[in-house]
Amino acid sequence: MAGVRAADPFAAVQGALGPVVQPALIIAVGKAARLMAKAVLERFNGIPCLVVTNYENAKPLAGAQVFAAGHPVPDQNGADAANAVIAALRAAKGPVLGLISGGGSALLPAPAGDISLADKARVNEILLGAGLDITAMNLIRQQLSDIKGGGFLRHASPQRVTALILSDVIGDDLAAIASGPTVGPIGTAPQAIELLKDAGVWKDVPATVRSHLEAKGDADPLPTAVNVLVGSNAQSVDAMARAVPAAHVIAKPVEGDVADAAKYICDNAADGITVWGGETTVVLKGTGRGGRNQELALRIAQEAQQRGWQDYVCVQGGSDGRDGPTDAAGGIVDQDTLRKIDNLPALLANNDSYAALSQAGDLLVTDATGTNVADLGVLIRRN
Repeated sequence: MAGVRAADPFAAVQGALGPVVQPALIIAVGKAARLMAKAVLERFNGIPCLVVTNYENAKPLAGAQVFAAGHPVPDQNGADAANAVIAALRAAKGPVLGLISGGGSALLPAPAGDISLADKARVNEILLGAGLDITAMNLIRQQLSDIKGGGFLRHASPQRVTALILSDVIGDDLAAIASGPTVGPIGTAPQAIELLKDAGVWKDVPATVRSHLEAKGDADPLPTAVNVLVGSNAQSVDAMARAVPAAHVIAKPVEGDVADAAKYICDNAADGITVWGGETTVVLKGTGRGGRNQELALRIAQEAQQRGWQDYVCVQGGSDGRDGPTDAAGGIVDQDTLRKIDNLPALLANNDSYAALSQAGDLLVTDATGTNVADLGVLIRRN
């Protein structure tokens, strides 16, 4: 797919290395970490390099120490990787090059204060089902971490840090990507508390987390860094549009609740080919399996049926090849999808979009792509 190819981490990093001075240490974190590190190691040989990525993308890389860690819920392997990264940063004897991509927030847990890894994992589970967007989730995560929200810079100080960043955040707020390890925090502890209360989950988070947020004071000023954006969702949507010059582009990123997003997509779709990018949210109310892309695909199928569309196909997927805690990237739906699913309303009420699409044979299943620039969609419709 043109959108995924445009987010190729290897090419993106290669194209940005021109002005980068030889580092003394390379730290790569996120779903695209391995390919980003590979591009740098081809330019700078023999530099100590730590790579922290998700299990699906964790393959050996010559010249690097590769850590596999849990995503979207952090695990002990991620905590061990975070400790190794912090130790390497503190021991660095020269410039540090950070390679940051989406997923890094969960992959590199470093609990602050008295917060345990189990507490962090519980908070992550709560956030994933609270209907919060990625920026809000990362604001909260930053306040609970020793490495996010600029913590990377504190551990590397006084060494100079340059970071090449592949964005999975709509709008490309560098402080939100992987929770901004080389950037300042998005917000404050009181704002994190307010977000948790507004989402109705403040009382659900562990007591250690509540105590930490309530007691946290203002942080010392951060060291500066050079942060460079090398790829994004918008760039991938542009590439999709260039691949099919006649395609209609939904200019505004598709965000918010999946039901509202499905209506927005169908309202703005044109005859022929329509493309878009974005990142939606799902409020978890059931115990089923699925993800935002799978549920969005089904909601689009429902909207299309209500509008009487007879000849269409829609592909909705995560650019990383993974959607939620499943082996699917999303869904491929058409005018025949809904008739092949038994009791879709009950499945959706249980957030069981994976089972629904499995019944229809309409799961989008790919290997991990090695990149992550949020979600992409294509609708082909004939009137």
